[in-house]
Amino acid sequence: MKCLSINSLGRVASNRSWTCLNCRTHLLLARAKTTQRPLARQHATNSSGYSRRNPKSTRTRTTLLTAAASAATGAGVLAFTDDIKHGYDTTERTGRVVAALSICINDYRNSLNDRDNTEDPEEQDVILKACHKRCAERTLKVLEKNGGIFIKLGQHLSAMTYLLPREWTETFIPLQDKCPVSSFESIEEMFRSDTGEELMDYFSEFSETPIGAASLAQVHLATVKESGRKVAVKLQHPGLAQWAPLDLALTRLTFSTLKKFFPEYDLEWLSSEMEISLPQELDFQREAANAIRTQEYFARLPGLPLVIPEVLWAKKRILVMANELGHRLDDLEYLDSNHIDRDEVSATLARIFNEMIFGKDAPLHCDPHGGNLAIRKAPRRKRGGANFEIIIYDHGLYRDIPVNLQRSYAKMWLAVIDGDMPGMKRYAHEVAGITDEQFPLFASAITGRDYTVVKSSIMKSRSEEEKKSMGDALQEGLLSDLVTMLGQVPRIILLILKTNDLTRSLDENLHTRQGPMRNFMILARYCARTVFREQVEEIRERLGSLLWPGNALRFMAAWMGYLRVELKLEAFELWLNIKRLVGMKTVHYGSTVL
Repeated sequence: MKCLSINSLGRVASNRSWTCLNCRTHLLLARAKTTQRPLARQHATNSSGYSRRNPKSTRTRTTLLTAAASAATGAGVLAFTDDIKHGYDTTERTGRVVAALSICINDYRNSLNDRDNTEDPEEQDVILKACHKRCAERTLKVLEKNGGIFIKLGQHLSAMTYLLPREWTETFIPLQDKCPVSSFESIEEMFRSDTGEELMDYFSEFSETPIGAASLAQVHLATVKESGRKVAVKLQHPGLAQWAPLDLALTRLTFSTLKKFFPEYDLEWLSSEMEISLPQELDFQREAANAIRTQEYFARLPGLPLVIPEVLWAKKRILVMANELGHRLDDLEYLDSNHIDRDEVSATLARIFNEMIFGKDAPLHCDPHGGNLAIRKAPRRKRGGANFEIIIYDHGLYRDIPVNLQRSYAKMWLAVIDGDMPGMKRYAHEVAGITDEQFPLFASAITGRDYTVVKSSIMKSRSEEEKKSMGDALQEGLLSDLVTMLGQVPRIILLILKTNDLTRSLDENLHTRQGPMRNFMILARYCARTVFREQVEEIRERLGSLLWPGNALRFMAAWMGYLRVELKLEAFELWLNIKRLVGMKTVHYGSTVL
């Protein structure tokens, strides 16, 4: 089978040709005429000039013409059936969105009026929360029925705990695991269309039931016929590309309409980001290239137990890769039964994603939710290494962070960890153009912590009371300010925010003994390394070599500053490990003590 090689990932699979409805109508009429003409000529010849006076001939000709017309009509119906069905589905799909949008807007307007006419603060809170819940449940039904891109949107919204009320994010949680499954017949047809061959021409075995389904694709296990190798085959839902333009247009319509009725809640940047990111995620050749690049980058860091499934070949809607299976990161029973230290898993996650954010020329995975990460016990444990491996799937959405932004972001985090408020504000402005008035909100969004905690210490664990107070703050009017602010920051910052929030959520689900302390220490180490690298590059740009007296002094000062941070972090991490090993301290999570 001629499959797309890794070296030719840039080539795009050819699409089927199509004919518009109007052209197809003329084509069918032309075919009907060419079908009728020979029949008419044959009838005239056989009648030998007596056709007008021959009733039998007239009846025969009428019968033949009627049959031809019936055949043409039948052909037209068959040809137009797909167009009629598509038109009906389009109307139904659009109608669901428009109806839910109209009802939700009306519900919010009425609820806000009721709230304004109520003096009791508790009753005001109840009215608004009830409206949030009703509208979230209506929207959930539409997302589930329309599927595809709408499921993807719902998954994204469910992770935006820093932006949306809890009634919305919690209602959308089922979308993380509730994804459509395409029929095996449609998968076979797509494979045939995209490769020109049958599934079983390339595979000796192919599981008809997928081992996993996501909003954009599903994964089947298979065996390559030539090599006998077990592989995972990622296949895009066949109908997804057909609906993508309409779904993006409906998403854009939804957020633009919300902006007209509620100008203070401008979420158009969400649809703008989807219009950029979705075409990338639907291109599996791009995903294959991202996976290969990430695999090559982390091959230079053998100390990190990270597995990126090897890519065998790819088409735009088909990706064949090595079969690397594991368990969910929040499968605590699996971790404990295999003696996998949760704190080490958390620390490894922190190192992997900090490397992606701060590493030189590192690719950043921007969709690290629970379904895209897995863990398994390492088959062979290296001396001093971890006894587990972390697997990252779904490499469709990647970004590269500009060097200047990377450096300012590192300095901002060092200021946050040191509690340096003037430094935080300075670098927040460099990173995202944040004003002093917007800074408290931005600090909470970037750290996922209440601003009072940011001002004191972000090292302590986030309590349920803190989560509730942040949610209540959004209810009390900060939401519109946050939405406005996020609409102004660079798009790459939004993706970093998303990555931070998802990894923070994964870390909290692990219920580590050390809380966020160790991870902030790891973050500080990467930030210090980034700043040191910048200082060295600035010294090298000066006249003379590093051995030149002035340059040597500057280098030593930069090195001592970096070494001071490094030694401090090493000592602190050692102390945390000693306390963890001897059980000197536990961390409380709600009513659970670990």
